[in-house]
Amino acid sequence: MPKRIFYSILILLVWACNNKLIHSEFQPNPGGIWVKNDTKEFSFTENDTINARDLFISVRNDDTFPYSNLFLIADLKYPNGDVQRDTLEYEMAMPDGKWLGKGYGSLKENKLWYKENIIFPVKGVYTLQISHAMRKNGNADGIMELEGITDVGFLIEKRK
Repeated sequence: MPKRIFYSILILLVWACNNKLIHSEFQPNPGGIWVKNDTKEFSFTENDTINARDLFISVRNDDTFPYSNLFLIADLKYPNGDVQRDTLEYEMAMPDGKWLGKGYGSLKENKLWYKENIIFPVKGVYTLQISHAMRKNGNADGIMELEGITDVGFLIEKRK
């Protein structure tokens, strides 16, 4: 009987910690290299036009990522054809070089704010496209193979 109670409480705690999560999806970068023309695409159906949501981009990086920040381009495509484009910059490391994010060892996961308190105006299928916009100073073409980004993800959570 005590084992049953313990497992019931454990399941309840795990569920309670994750009850905000509505959608979560990740796409890997083979060999931990994000190729410039590899746009990550995430589609999701939204039928709730009343309740607010928080949207996050999640990035997993390892020790081979050579920069302290990350620039992304995000296009959110609405079911009615509208597109909202954002240029985003995220800090990935502290000034002393210590990685931000959660994780042990060389792999860190950064849950990055994308849109806060958004209410989806129409029902239907939305598509989020994410590409990196990293470039070296003086080089307009950008970095063709961005090392150290192992996975890119997208999360939707219920608003607190």
